[in-house]
Amino acid sequence: MKRTFWKEAVVYQIYPRSFQDSNGDGIGDLQGIISRLDYLQKLGVDVVWLSPVYKSPNDDNGYDISDYEDIMDEFGTLKDWEELLTGLHDRGIKLMMDLVINHSSDEHQWFVESRSSKDNPYRDYYIWRPGGPNGERPNNWSSIFSGPAWELDETTGEYYLHLFSRKQPDLNWDNPKLREELYKMITFWLDKGVDGLRMDVINLISKAEGLPSFQIEGEAPEELAWGGDYFMNGPRVHEFLHEMNQKILSSYDIMTVGETPGASVEDAVLYTDEDREELQMVFQFEHMDVDSGPGGKWDVAPWTLTKLRDILHKWQVGLADKGWNSLYLNNHDQPRMVSRFGDDGKYRVISAKMLATLLHTLKGTPYIYQGEEIGMTNVKFTTLEDYKDIEILNMYREKVTEGGADHETILNAIHVKGRDNARTPMQWNASANAGFSEGEPWLKVNPIYKEINVEQALADSDSIFYYYQELIALRKKNPIMVYGEYKLLLPDHENLYAYTRTLEDEQWLILLNFNEAPQTVDLSAELSTVTDLIIGNYPDESPTREILRPYEARVYRLQS
Repeated sequence: MKRTFWKEAVVYQIYPRSFQDSNGDGIGDLQGIISRLDYLQKLGVDVVWLSPVYKSPNDDNGYDISDYEDIMDEFGTLKDWEELLTGLHDRGIKLMMDLVINHSSDEHQWFVESRSSKDNPYRDYYIWRPGGPNGERPNNWSSIFSGPAWELDETTGEYYLHLFSRKQPDLNWDNPKLREELYKMITFWLDKGVDGLRMDVINLISKAEGLPSFQIEGEAPEELAWGGDYFMNGPRVHEFLHEMNQKILSSYDIMTVGETPGASVEDAVLYTDEDREELQMVFQFEHMDVDSGPGGKWDVAPWTLTKLRDILHKWQVGLADKGWNSLYLNNHDQPRMVSRFGDDGKYRVISAKMLATLLHTLKGTPYIYQGEEIGMTNVKFTTLEDYKDIEILNMYREKVTEGGADHETILNAIHVKGRDNARTPMQWNASANAGFSEGEPWLKVNPIYKEINVEQALADSDSIFYYYQELIALRKKNPIMVYGEYKLLLPDHENLYAYTRTLEDEQWLILLNFNEAPQTVDLSAELSTVTDLIIGNYPDESPTREILRPYEARVYRLQS
């Protein structure tokens, strides 16, 4: 397999609004990030993925962009951004920017023009359709943020498509003029020195011809329904991505990762096979649905290691020879991984280290989300008013205010799955507002910050932070962590995830206990060939190799 920097890298995601505030307005900003660059260098990461910092009215916290070539006032200026880029590069860290090109803000000048008249030159930059004979919406698709995916615009009497918020109209990728405008904008940033692009919901850019309604047996045609079959991995998406690759991306030494909800392993191979010249890797979401019931994300259901492992294994095997995996368990859209897949109480430190071991020893590129490296946890705000996320607020209105669902049941679902779990301010120290801001934070700080913060982690040689630092350093020294072949062991064990990584004559054995009870490891053949313990999440090696302690992780080197 071809060696590349993006396969060997460890990526750290920053959600700028919640990372560090430098001017006391309660909102994280670019100068705040600049003030923490030494911290990132100390951790040892290779790439920073910066969530959107472009001009935006902030309907969806920056994922609604009104000017692609300028910076949001709350975050700073283009000069601040250039200072950040220089500061990262001076420390040997690359910068990956978020690219949000499935939709724009309705305040973008293109859309302002587009909605002004049916014959405006920008009309076809977006997806417009007339209503039915009685004013019915063009189809019955529901928005990903709840409610219908169509909004009637009074100026021209037609509807525009918005798969997300009504203030995020979808761009019309079938229009070659639009695509050229987007490619020009991407070139603007790449010429400034950006080292990578994370492409937001990039597999939604091609919609099915005719935009048909999704019919559910037994329901009226006009009932809102999930239309993902008609806009996920659409008919021209590979054509568009190959075109973008050939016209721009292939001319720069950058990394590209596409966010692809609803993508299967087979889809991912098409997106990431190097011979096809589209993307380098994708974010898939199958393992993020492991605790969802038949009612979707907010229908919280128990997860099992068997189910999680089966999904991860499928992706490891499916992309073993063609394509590349992105390894993550949380990000700005997902709850905190130690609360979701570990134990955020008694075994918080141990289980966070175990999960980190998983992410850094599977085959693929690991992504660390800010605060993960100190074991930040989910937050349980007691009132709905403390939440700011548009997805949460829309869902609550639809299910409780309009649908009559039980308030406590829905609030519990928000506690478990809400995106604001990941967006509470970074916990730097035990001072007011966790050292994030001298003003009132835009979103409340998790009250546990006095116990869990960076200052505490850096003062404790056995902290989660230093364990991450050790994992990252191991990856830099051991190509087996990047390129080694993955093989699953104990495929039916309910609590253990065990596998080997093999590169030429070197072999490692990885053992992970996902349970608070000790587990017996029935791998006598492998354990008999152990030469040394490479890393483990307990301060001492267990006296009995056949027993894994609660949430224990061990990585062994085996005889060649």
